Amino acid sequence: MAGIGEVIVTDTILSFMWVWASVIIRIIVQFLLGFRFMYGNNAYELYKSSLSVANMFLFAYLVKLTHGGAYNPIVAFTSAINANFVTFLFNVARIPFQVFGSIIGVRLVLKTFPELWNGPELVINLHQGALTEGLLTFIHVLITLGLDRNINDGSFFMKTWISSILKLALHTLGSDLTGGCMNPAAVAGWAYALGEHKAKEHIIVYWLAPMEATLLAVWTFRLLVRSAKPEKQKIN
Repeated sequence: MAGIGEVIVTDTILSFMWVWASVIIRIIVQFLLGFRFMYGNNAYELYKSSLSVANMFLFAYLVKLTHGGAYNPIVAFTSAINANFVTFLFNVARIPFQVFGSIIGVRLVLKTFPELWNGPELVINLHQGALTEGLLTFIHVLITLGLDRNINDGSFFMKTWISSILKLALHTLGSDLTGGCMNPAAVAGWAYALGEHKAKEHIIVYWLAPMEATLLAVWTFRLLVRSAKPEKQKIN
């Protein structure tokens, strides 16, 4: 892990870039390639999904290059839970800077492309939305922990490929319900710009539910790992 100041700056920049990345993908697909969003438009979904996977590879490389930079509070919170008290406080303190980077990114997006996109939208009720974001985050964190444990650092491509496909699948499942975000900082950027960051729906669905799901996923993973430890066999 890099120094405290370096990590904070890196988190802010990566969060800023992540907000812009989703917008750039939409610009490429809709305006440069000429595919308009509509249900059943397979070409639109194919190009968007391909660019999304490529984008996740890019950010995975940037995270590796910056020695642990993060643009998602879920990542920082997962690291915090698995660490000692001092490291816990440090990782939790990274989250406001991730939110700050997202807010700056969204403000610049809205000034540059004011009619392009207004962020994720909750189209179901509060409890269903919280359950959806919580379940998606739980699955994401649980599988990510499994990948980190079972695939070594030398298998960057394999780990990133599986993780990218997982994120894309989960995002697709939740996109028509809550946006399938699994990233409280990115959502907070849009909510703050639109004056909705203090709304009960935003706090419960996009913050409390994912954070609680992350905590539950870490505990569940520890339980599964503990119960799955193979017994040492004697070699004759």
